[in-house]
Amino acid sequence: MSKYVTAAEAVKVVKSGDRVYLQAAAAAPTILANALTERASELRNVEICHLHVEGEARYANPELAESFHVNSFFIGANVRHTLKAGNGSYTPVFLSELPHLFRKNVLPLDVAFIHVSPPDRHGYCSLGVSVEATVAAIENAKIVIAQVNPQMPRTFGDGILHVSEIDYLVEVDVPIYGHDPVPFSIEEEKIGSLVASLIEDKSTLQMGIGSIPNAALSKLTNHKDLGLHTEMFSDGVIDLIENDVINCNYKGTLRGRVLATFLMGSKRLYDFVNDNPFIEMKESSMVNDTARIRKNPKMVSINSAIEVDVTGQVCADSIGAKMFSGVGGQMDFIRGATLSQGGKAIIALPSITKKGESRIVPYLKQGAGVVTTRSHVHYIITENGIADLYGKTLRQRVGEMVRIAHPNHQESIDRQYYEMLNNM
Repeated sequence: MSKYVTAAEAVKVVKSGDRVYLQAAAAAPTILANALTERASELRNVEICHLHVEGEARYANPELAESFHVNSFFIGANVRHTLKAGNGSYTPVFLSELPHLFRKNVLPLDVAFIHVSPPDRHGYCSLGVSVEATVAAIENAKIVIAQVNPQMPRTFGDGILHVSEIDYLVEVDVPIYGHDPVPFSIEEEKIGSLVASLIEDKSTLQMGIGSIPNAALSKLTNHKDLGLHTEMFSDGVIDLIENDVINCNYKGTLRGRVLATFLMGSKRLYDFVNDNPFIEMKESSMVNDTARIRKNPKMVSINSAIEVDVTGQVCADSIGAKMFSGVGGQMDFIRGATLSQGGKAIIALPSITKKGESRIVPYLKQGAGVVTTRSHVHYIITENGIADLYGKTLRQRVGEMVRIAHPNHQESIDRQYYEMLNNM
């Protein structure tokens, strides 16, 4: 009997009460998810769990709440409404820990939807642009269904699996979700320059997606012998790799190879990583393992935040009590970088929001979550400068943080913090 079936036929295996895992980010198996959504009238209480997924999420429609409940490990814009509507939940978890939730049977899985390259002549497929917790999901789910897509890049590492590990294969031919690089603002370019000023030759980098990481990468063209050990990467690293700026020759973990757990960018990025043995895609329990991160000398982690208070508490997952994204791997890499020989942990953010509100605050909004504690934080960077908080007293930190706040807010931030102390 052939494993190749239509999407509609494959998703018939999902039963009411099942828990289904979706591969994350740019590898989101949307065709399978949409086919499952078509069965809404037949199903009740199906939990669909995932990290951020690109594309549409029809199953997240509040009108389908009796059929599907969304459990996000990192909240994307396409499912953010579910928390308020009541058909969604958020499970806080470090990205390094997520695979263990499946392996320890804390969250038993019934079905895994994945997205792979076509099998080679030996029968091996690749998870392509997103490995994260998908390997653990495949190992622990009762049934594995794969979208098989010739446009999925073939990457090496933990994401190589044999067709015998897959129960049903659904052939598709669709572009992989992507984002073209966007120009960075004057403020982002200033932040990028300041970040780059802290990076020494022979450093190993971790950064995310977006204008600030790309701005920082654009300032590294004269650096030498950089490495890349990162949760994810985008187009900004391609030129640095091709020009031998990033060669990974001085890494402590997987020397001579780029290490990541997922990636997202333009078609140029996907063509670059396709069949490229310089890129190793590993499970997040390995990539985000603090013990492995710290083995890289001069490890530099570059992360962002929604707001940071003047004592160094970093809120990166919520706006007040309203959940916005997730914990992700920020703490995994901040701790790994600070324990590394010569390492540096950086939080970089614009000093104000698009509405002109300060992101450097006297105290976090009520209900805000602390992703990185004041004890862990080292460098905070805005377009106005670098605040080095390591080893500083609370009073010294306030002075450092006020200095990098937007000039329009500096006086009020300082005043509000000390008024709060005096009124306690």
